[in-house]
Amino acid sequence: MLNYLKIKNLALIANAGVEFAPGFNVVTGESGSGKTVLLNTIALLTGKRADKNLLRAGCSRCELAAEITVDAARNPEIIAELEASGIEFEAAPMVTIQLRRTFTAGGNRNFLNDTPVNIVTLKRIGDLLIDVHGANEHHTLLHRSRQLELLDRFGNLQNLHGEYKKYYEQLKALKQERDSLLSDLPDADEAEMLRGIVSEIAAVDPQPDEDTILAERHKIAANAHTIVQIVSASIMELGEGDNSLLDTLSGIYRKLAELPQLGGAETENFLTDLELIRESIENLVSALEIYSGKIELDEESFAELEKRLSEIYTLKRHYGPTLESVLLRRAEAEKRLQLVKDFAQKQKEFAERIAAAEADLTAAAGKLSDSRKAAAAELSARVSEKLKVLGFEYNAFSIDFASREPDLTGIDTVDMIFSANPGLNPAPLRLIASSGEIARVMLALKAVLADADAVPVLIFDEIDVNIGGETGVRVGEELLALSTCRQLLCISHLPQVAAKAQHHYAVSKHIENGEVFGTIKLLDKESRVGEIARMLGGTEAARHHARSLLKD
Repeated sequence: MLNYLKIKNLALIANAGVEFAPGFNVVTGESGSGKTVLLNTIALLTGKRADKNLLRAGCSRCELAAEITVDAARNPEIIAELEASGIEFEAAPMVTIQLRRTFTAGGNRNFLNDTPVNIVTLKRIGDLLIDVHGANEHHTLLHRSRQLELLDRFGNLQNLHGEYKKYYEQLKALKQERDSLLSDLPDADEAEMLRGIVSEIAAVDPQPDEDTILAERHKIAANAHTIVQIVSASIMELGEGDNSLLDTLSGIYRKLAELPQLGGAETENFLTDLELIRESIENLVSALEIYSGKIELDEESFAELEKRLSEIYTLKRHYGPTLESVLLRRAEAEKRLQLVKDFAQKQKEFAERIAAAEADLTAAAGKLSDSRKAAAAELSARVSEKLKVLGFEYNAFSIDFASREPDLTGIDTVDMIFSANPGLNPAPLRLIASSGEIARVMLALKAVLADADAVPVLIFDEIDVNIGGETGVRVGEELLALSTCRQLLCISHLPQVAAKAQHHYAVSKHIENGEVFGTIKLLDKESRVGEIARMLGGTEAARHHARSLLKD
């Protein structure tokens, strides 16, 4: 409920505060007394954009504030929105929300529970807190998405809708999984490029480190003749030619072999050392002969080696810089191409699963839609009857359905259609021009949807335009009945409506030192008689009539 409003320097109001009570609150006053200021305050606090002329004349700053308490269990949407918007609040069965705005020449500031917010957030949360029905005001029930939500609540279709949403989310998840796989697949151009890469590398089929091995072989082969000449000459000088090193060592050995016979027994060690030297040289000669045998002098083999190296270097230029990079690129290309092959089977599986999910969704959507249409027929009949009570004896009220592609809400688009009199073509509620008509239609809807619509504060303006007498009494009775499940604030010009309220506030203005000041105050019993008498004409008979209305 709306606990209080504080207004400073807005239009006629210099400084005012008013506390409201639960149930049915009515505000009355002469034309031009400032009732509109009250509505503007509420509109501004719930996200209406400020007019540059809103400040009271001669003032540089305007301050507005309100406090609203909401039932957390009955209004989970409001609690969720506060949390999503980062608004701090004390968790309790009844949650307090403070709205505050300041306006200066330098700019405006908006707060929810002392948390700065932008105008979009303020309006989004404000629309959930207060529903205003009057001239040029926003009506949440005029939104078709809101109408559909309330229809589901009225028909107690939340479980059916929940089942439908489960199938919708399952289908959505399947399609997203399929699309994710598809997005990872190479397209035709990429696949052709990948096949070219694999084909080019596979044609050469290089092996790990082959380029290093071949480069060494090529270096040796390119210098084969020189290498063979050097090795052959070395072999000749070491052991195979005349006057070779081995021949020289043999001569030395023969000479040293005479030493032991000449009395130098320790000289036998010289022979042992010399034998080791000769054995090492023989091993070296053998190694050189083996190495020489490996040297390729075949020109054809050398040409093949150069060709192989050229092919590998070409791959490295295309996909390198290293042979490892080339092999990795081939593996990646083959992996990408394998995705295409694998998806062919997965695509068949997805098609079957999606078809089954679509069948489930279609069945759930049809069931939900049929139930909505049945609920719409009942809701239309009840609203039409309520409208008769409110003075539209020959009204036509219905809910039109149109099919659309499935979304999270279902396959239905609904539009509430209304005609006040016979001969008039029914039109969507959002297109009704008369604020008085729309206010009473909203009252009828709110009365029928009392349990389904959880907006905690309702405000009606001009609901009594062009009515009077018994119809006015009925409107007052409906407002009183509606206020049993939420707080209701009504700006009224009709004494029959004002008399049904539980709490009566009067707006007035006075001139002081040449300035106009507006005030709002809660009326006591006797003051209330006087205000209703004023509304009836101000005579003694009117005062008597006022007492009669207040007794009924």
